[in-house]
Amino acid sequence: MRRFDQKTCMHPALTIKNQVTVPRKIREFLGIGPGERLKFEPMADGRVAIAPAQPRKRTGPDPFERMKGSGKAGVTTAKLMRATRGMDWDK
Repeated sequence: MRRFDQKTCMHPALTIKNQVTVPRKIREFLGIGPGERLKFEPMADGRVAIAPAQPRKRTGPDPFERMKGSGKAGVTTAKLMRATRGMDWDK
């Protein structure tokens, strides 16, 4: 379970458009980034709980990490373009 120092108090301001910036420490704690949706849940005591609408699926290491260094040496961009788009790719 992630831990967060609950003694840390943050007071972001509501803008004229009724928007608020989620503080960096809270974004990191929730594991959210730009474009992700949030869920707001009103609580009986007047507080509001905030959580990611769709929790991120963390499946382990970066899937591209294992591919590093697997390209064939000596293949130029021109050769690759000809192979994938045909001889007249640059015309």
